[in-house]
Amino acid sequence: MAADTSVVAQVELPSLRPQILKSRLAPTPGLPRYPAQVQDRSGKTVTLADPRATRALVALMDVHAVVGGAACHWGGPAAFAEVSSAVHGVLFAASDRPWHESYNFVNDAGHAENGIYAIRANYGFDGMTPDTLKGFRSIQSKLTGHGESHINPEGVLLSNGPLGSSIGQAQGLAIGDKLAGNKRITVLLMSDGASMEGEAKEAFAAIPGLAAKRRVNPFVMIISDNDTKLSGRITADSFSMQPSFEAMAPLGWDVRKIENGHDLQLVYTAIEQAIADADAHPEKPVCIWLKTIKGYGIKATEQNAAGGHGFPLASGEKILDWLTEIYQGDTAPSDLLAWGQALRSDWEKKESEKTAKAAAAAAAPAPATAAPAVKKDKVQAGLAAGAILAAQAGYPVYSVSSDVQGSTGISTFQKATGRFIEVGIAESNMISVAAGLSKVGFIPIVDTFGQFGVTKGNLPLTMAALSQAPVIAMFSHIGFQDAADGASHQATTYLAAVSSIPHTTVVAPSCAKEAEAFMDAAIRRIGDERAAGRDGESVIFFVGRENYPVEWVPGATYTWGKAQVIEEGSDVVLVGSGVLFSKCLEAAKLLRAQGKTATVINNPFINQVDIETIGAAVLRCGGRLVTIEDHQIVGGMGAQVSHALSRTGISHRVTSLGIHGEFGQSAYLAEELYIKHGMTGSKMAEAALALIAT
Repeated sequence: MAADTSVVAQVELPSLRPQILKSRLAPTPGLPRYPAQVQDRSGKTVTLADPRATRALVALMDVHAVVGGAACHWGGPAAFAEVSSAVHGVLFAASDRPWHESYNFVNDAGHAENGIYAIRANYGFDGMTPDTLKGFRSIQSKLTGHGESHINPEGVLLSNGPLGSSIGQAQGLAIGDKLAGNKRITVLLMSDGASMEGEAKEAFAAIPGLAAKRRVNPFVMIISDNDTKLSGRITADSFSMQPSFEAMAPLGWDVRKIENGHDLQLVYTAIEQAIADADAHPEKPVCIWLKTIKGYGIKATEQNAAGGHGFPLASGEKILDWLTEIYQGDTAPSDLLAWGQALRSDWEKKESEKTAKAAAAAAAPAPATAAPAVKKDKVQAGLAAGAILAAQAGYPVYSVSSDVQGSTGISTFQKATGRFIEVGIAESNMISVAAGLSKVGFIPIVDTFGQFGVTKGNLPLTMAALSQAPVIAMFSHIGFQDAADGASHQATTYLAAVSSIPHTTVVAPSCAKEAEAFMDAAIRRIGDERAAGRDGESVIFFVGRENYPVEWVPGATYTWGKAQVIEEGSDVVLVGSGVLFSKCLEAAKLLRAQGKTATVINNPFINQVDIETIGAAVLRCGGRLVTIEDHQIVGGMGAQVSHALSRTGISHRVTSLGIHGEFGQSAYLAEELYIKHGMTGSKMAEAALALIAT
């Protein structure tokens, strides 16, 4: 490869003009219902949304969501309340044209999006009211866990969620506006955690570099720095980001450091000045380095190591106390207090009902025979247990994490062994670090959410395999299991994304015992292969979020590379894996009620199909096969099973249940999304009956 020195004759072209795309963003609203006032640079009074109201509305909407079964964010929107208020005050002050023609507003901090919803409900933006917030994260609402433009185009310009994913797109907006001749300023909100991502660092360098060459429209980036991420303090858990922020000025940014990000007047003045300066000097983008406190407004969350990243209240029991504390001695607005009282009363009613039910149960005679409770656990608990077993056997297992180890389940291994390192919020780097450890002779385990693992981690996984540096990955919260967080967090292409990486085995265990056995086996296989002078192969485990029975067959043994036949039948084969395998058992039960029998197969080895087991079952059942998975049907488990059968010459008819080329959305529970997309036991039974009938 060499520099391209070829000469190409210029061609005549019409002038470059972008297509006219009509904005779907809602128009400029009126004044906020719950106001706060500051002074602009000229001394004029400006009305903004009260940050205390933002925090109060976030807390109130979060209670509705957690009562519905969804996890929520608190710490992020609490930290961003002042800066979001100031930014919206500037955005909505545009008077000569729609606000979105004057500004591109991009929020990369998706975990703070509910704070944006709260501010906009305060303004009445897009017809929103405080009541609109009560649907937050529900399947009926467009107020998704993170901002999603496919569900809420009136409020979201660029979808967010995966940290650092929006800054490059914001850069593209500013470059596009420059090319188009649009007079528009891009304003970007970032978090310190997102600044750890590789794609963020690329844009940190490119934006001022290209702006200096006058290729970028005016750009203002605001970074909330509170040294806190999902699992704890950034500096304590990984490394300090302060040198990275200090390096912004040498990169070409005009850096303005604000020590108190919760002084509304100070923040508004800084943002107003930054926008004016960026507009006057577009060759010098402005970075406001804003020191904030995650979880600000509630002492307990301010002091919490994670800043109350997740909303800590599980009900409306203490919401009135929160409203009092948020308003810092002032009385909260009467309608917010009434809302809080309704939530408190709802909690009191449920507690009373629970007490009455418990008393009735205690007074009732014990049933003659009680069915034993089915023991359940998260599947990832088995993965951590298997890693501990292998480490106890002497294998050099080492964990490399990127912030979410408490969610993925590997934290159990880390606490039990002390053998781990956290590299910050940097999934790509995490996997590359693991590959290096592998080349030294360790057996590394990486972990993150499935969506981040297969997107940000795909190239590093490929390079690890290419470098004969096998790694083991634990990727959790796959598919619709991450229901409340919304589409940006819902990995629906994970099997297709990695199944064709050479020397990589993809495993989707469906219960904790199976996961434990296969993690232990995966580690031992790599260790034993390398001890024998061979390379070993990477293994990627995909698991969900919810609890499942710890085993489907008591005392079952699990053989590497083999599918597990749970039930024998003669009419149809039902194949599932991972989080939706239980739907096969539900479908088989429904079929039995109609006089039909099914062979039910748990198929954990996705890209190494056990054709001996599955193929024999399909032949016995007349070639009738139904598969189900929490994945797109294109490139998924069912497609790979069908392809393997065809390659072997086994004639079959298959119906695959899964996702049909659509993104997901927020819902309180994954089951709501499974019902919406037809991924249920009843739909599987219907598909089986249709095959049997023909």
